[in-house]
Amino acid sequence: MSPPTSTRSTLAEALRGWPPPPLDPAGPAGGVIASLSWVLFGMALAVMLIVFAVLMVALFGGERWRARIARERVIWIGGLAFPVVVLTGILVYGLTATHQLSRPPQPGEMRVRVTGEMWWWRVAYLDPAGRPLMLDANEVHIPVGRPVTFELEASDVIHSFWVPQLGGKLDMIPGRRNILRLQADRPGVFAGQCAEYCGGPHALMGFVVVAQPAEAFDRWRAARLAMAAAPSDPLVARGELLFRQSGCGACHRIAGTPANGLAGPDLTYVGARRSIGAGILANNQGTLAGWVSDSQAIKPGARMPPFKMLSGEDLRALAAYLASRR
Repeated sequence: MSPPTSTRSTLAEALRGWPPPPLDPAGPAGGVIASLSWVLFGMALAVMLIVFAVLMVALFGGERWRARIARERVIWIGGLAFPVVVLTGILVYGLTATHQLSRPPQPGEMRVRVTGEMWWWRVAYLDPAGRPLMLDANEVHIPVGRPVTFELEASDVIHSFWVPQLGGKLDMIPGRRNILRLQADRPGVFAGQCAEYCGGPHALMGFVVVAQPAEAFDRWRAARLAMAAAPSDPLVARGELLFRQSGCGACHRIAGTPANGLAGPDLTYVGARRSIGAGILANNQGTLAGWVSDSQAIKPGARMPPFKMLSGEDLRALAAYLASRR
């Protein structure tokens, strides 16, 4: 199922405008953070104006006014009492406003486990018992208007999961599972990024959250759960054979085939993804062939080795096979 052209253009706009505007929230969690941000900006501006006014009086004011602001009482009020009151007020407001963000998951909520890897995102859609139902990478689909529980983990070093328009950042720590609840109030493709320096190509570790209307999401989910048909196109069939003969299945999994590797991203539906390389390239046969040939030239530090031994025809067949995985 190929994403519509309008959806692809939305993704392109989101990536061109990176970082996405955190102050243009698309969900309740993002709205809370945006409101808190505006309050902090307003308070910072007010304090700056007060300090600036006092500074102007101290530098250019009359003798009488300069004497007034030099009194010990003014120093105690402005230097101690005022900051304590302001900071306490901000703290109380912030804790009250963000309290709802830490509410525990509710029974029956959709659950998605996202694991930070070097340097991509492993995605697993969970069944009610917490078992992986579908696997994917670097792209998460959620229904509009429904809260989704994200179980965040890391397999190697500390990463940080951040979708600015949907909510705040939450670290992904090896050996620990953190919980983040997000909800999208409107359809769209929302860009995300690792927000914790994790070494190497950290800046090239992006992902997208695709929010779909409930009916469209249910259709997408049903299509993903259906087993893909065997390839009938000769070029695609040749690409499947090359995939097996080149040892790709040692690192990558494709459901319904002997390929069951877990070191790299799941490729069962790689052809339907909007990007490859964790958000750095549009997904088409040309970029797929270039990535397979020499991913290091595109994303230095990526763990996938180059396959320069493959001929141009081999790369074209292999890319056609991968593009067919929808």
